[in-house]
Amino acid sequence: MSLFWLLLFSAHLAIASSLVKFEDNDLRHKQDSMYLDLYHVTSLESYVTSTSPFTFSDMFKKDEDHVRYLHSRITNNEDVRISGTTSSSGKVKGPKPVSIPLKSALPLASGNYYVRIGLGTPAQYFSMIIDTGSSLSWLQCQPCKVYCHDQVDPIFNSSTSKTYKTFPCSSPQCSSLKGSTLNEPGCSSKTGTCVYSASYGDSSFSFGYLSQDVLTLTPSETLSSFVYGCGQDNQGLFGKAAGIIGLGNDNLSMLAQLSSKYGNAFSYCLPTSFSASSSKEGFLSIGTSSLTSSSSSSSSYKFTSLVKFPNKQSLYFLDLTSITVAGTPIGVAASSYKVPTIIDSGTVITRLPMPVYTALKDAFVKIISKKFAQLPGVSILDTCFKGSVKTMSISVPEVQLIFHGGADLSLKAHNTLIEIKNGTTCLAFSGSSGFNPIAIIGNYQQQTIKVAYDVANSKIGFAPGGCQ
Repeated sequence: MSLFWLLLFSAHLAIASSLVKFEDNDLRHKQDSMYLDLYHVTSLESYVTSTSPFTFSDMFKKDEDHVRYLHSRITNNEDVRISGTTSSSGKVKGPKPVSIPLKSALPLASGNYYVRIGLGTPAQYFSMIIDTGSSLSWLQCQPCKVYCHDQVDPIFNSSTSKTYKTFPCSSPQCSSLKGSTLNEPGCSSKTGTCVYSASYGDSSFSFGYLSQDVLTLTPSETLSSFVYGCGQDNQGLFGKAAGIIGLGNDNLSMLAQLSSKYGNAFSYCLPTSFSASSSKEGFLSIGTSSLTSSSSSSSSYKFTSLVKFPNKQSLYFLDLTSITVAGTPIGVAASSYKVPTIIDSGTVITRLPMPVYTALKDAFVKIISKKFAQLPGVSILDTCFKGSVKTMSISVPEVQLIFHGGADLSLKAHNTLIEIKNGTTCLAFSGSSGFNPIAIIGNYQQQTIKVAYDVANSKIGFAPGGCQ
């Protein structure tokens, strides 16, 4: 049995075991849109302490596990195709977007990004990882009938919320769970309450009650009937976050639930990480009018159409057509790019098909090795150099990821290099091999680039210029 299937089988066994424990414990226990700030931190070393021993090895391990989960979703039992892109040229209209700060989750022992949201009446506030590769949002809830991992915030106490409620097993929301989680919903034998199970293919899962409460995004922006999971058994690779905000294209995602008020679109800008000069704050903006960049003409979005995949509408697929290094195509056959390619905020390091990655690496090394000696690889990163990002940045060639229709990600040094330790800096890409290779555009390559998801019109846009 392969490692992936062993992990997946273990996850399902863990969930089944949780159901038994969960039921046993039941017997024992009686129109404007907005902006949300995204956060990242100045350096990983600042958060590696005796009480929070989060390392690059931890981050890469978690990243690999997350990639295995996405790989399983994309390649199993799918009629996958790389064609049929759609486009829309209509101007974006809508109310003013709602926006909140977005920050690095390194302090939470995660390589991803988080927002602070409120839940309940009165509102209790939590640090939640944003994930465009997931749909159902969930957070840990008291009394943690089976298990809750450590988190930086107090665990949500639904009993103190005047507006909290659960869903019966017969509700349409309960019936929608399989489409959002890929798992059949359960039903509490004692209360008739709908039970969700969200598994991630790496032995990570959340298990609990499908619930509803007031969601607070800003003091003036709320959603009165937010559907989410109230987790009673939460185990795996979630760091010290309270839970996950799902931004996938599914009717139970936070985006879908806010779309009637703000429109079916959102944008974000991820701040830089792992460097002393990094910006500490980005944003998550919900609403159709967030798709228009107004800072300058040089920062206007260039859009590429989403690729349609049968039964995988919740993920965001793109058509990557070429890669250049210092303006020169890396020289691989066009067919090498024709693999399922998604953009995902929950993956850190971009994965490319092995022929594409090898060509990118060779072109990059040819330029950088003239001034900086190569060093042995580290974990999933096999292309490393002696030097810091700061000293190397002047010599780093621009890397462009070019998509169908001409949209591109133009990557600078902070998008292409990651300083593993003092004096060791690696190319922040990895190869994806196997019988069913995929490509994933990770969050490291998205840093300081505004990314707009026009879900209503099936397209994604990129705008350079930073998060301000």
